[in-house]
Amino acid sequence: MIRNVPFFNYPSVYSAYRQEFIAALDNVGTRGAFILQKDLVEFEQALASYTGAKYAIGVANATDALEMGFVAGGLQPGAEVIISSHTMMATASAVHVAGGVPVPVEVGSDRCIDLESIEAAITPRTRAICPTQLNGRTCDMDRLTKIAQAHHLDIYEDSAQALGSKFNGRSAGTFGKTGCLSFYPAKVLGCFGDGGAVLTNDDEIYRKILLLRDHGRNAEGEVEFWARNSRLDNLQAAFLNLQFKDYPKVVTRRRVIAALYQQRLGDCSRIQLPPHPDSNPKHFDIYQNYEIEADKRDELRVFLKEQGVGTLIQWGGRPVHQFSKLGFTQCLPKTDNFFKRCIMLPLNMSMTDDDLHYVCDRVLDFYRTR
Repeated sequence: MIRNVPFFNYPSVYSAYRQEFIAALDNVGTRGAFILQKDLVEFEQALASYTGAKYAIGVANATDALEMGFVAGGLQPGAEVIISSHTMMATASAVHVAGGVPVPVEVGSDRCIDLESIEAAITPRTRAICPTQLNGRTCDMDRLTKIAQAHHLDIYEDSAQALGSKFNGRSAGTFGKTGCLSFYPAKVLGCFGDGGAVLTNDDEIYRKILLLRDHGRNAEGEVEFWARNSRLDNLQAAFLNLQFKDYPKVVTRRRVIAALYQQRLGDCSRIQLPPHPDSNPKHFDIYQNYEIEADKRDELRVFLKEQGVGTLIQWGGRPVHQFSKLGFTQCLPKTDNFFKRCIMLPLNMSMTDDDLHYVCDRVLDFYRTR
């Protein structure tokens, strides 16, 4: 019998906390507390405590968070910023809008930035490295930091997918000048629309981000510089905060699902799985996504769809460097090959163990006949 296993069950984001969401809406609405109120402050404090960052600042989305981080961190016009080509276009656009020049490099074997390709991309104009902590994994920040220090480069983190991910016990988003978080509905912690946050340990950057998100206005109402409106809505903050109390349980469950995928599919030679939860004690992955490489990827995707299993290919199947109309000219064969094979299997909190075993059975069925 065909079983329906969606890639992501959006209604479940609401249904899991329906009564609590209704109570939060009533509470916020009754108080008329919609912009920059205590619910946001409480959520920011909870984020900072959880990640170990000195400051967390709620903003409208993770793209704004990343861009404002570059601006507050002092990125100069024309400065080159090295990024992974395996990232959302938002990473590159944030560099561009902040005045910099994004320089995409290869994807590594763990789906994060390829550390060997960073140094080859450094030029006299390079001023920063921006790793994407992808799929809930923090890259090897010891090696990346050594490269940055050797070449006097700043670090900014696109940690939109990595809330709770750690490397050597340190949280994603806290290694560089700034980190960003996304609360898009499909994230491990999601709201009902767009939302994001900036993480920083720098007092002056924190002060500037507060102004940048609110038209450049300081506490006295004076406008210090050109800025924007990028505030995380107080109601969204209230929704996020009530879910956040269960976040450790959510991460644990996602790691269990990843371990089950490893157990069921680890011996299949036709696919390459991401690092499993216990593969390296330095890494604590939260599995925002479960991205594999697969032989006959496109055929597999059609077959799984016919069997009721939803899948996704990140970024619409195109890495950053392939957008030639934006001026990218890099030749990145490893990344090109990766994007012919990559596909994400379902991993979300509405999945049951039976759902997962069904997905694995169908994947193995496919390769038995091909």
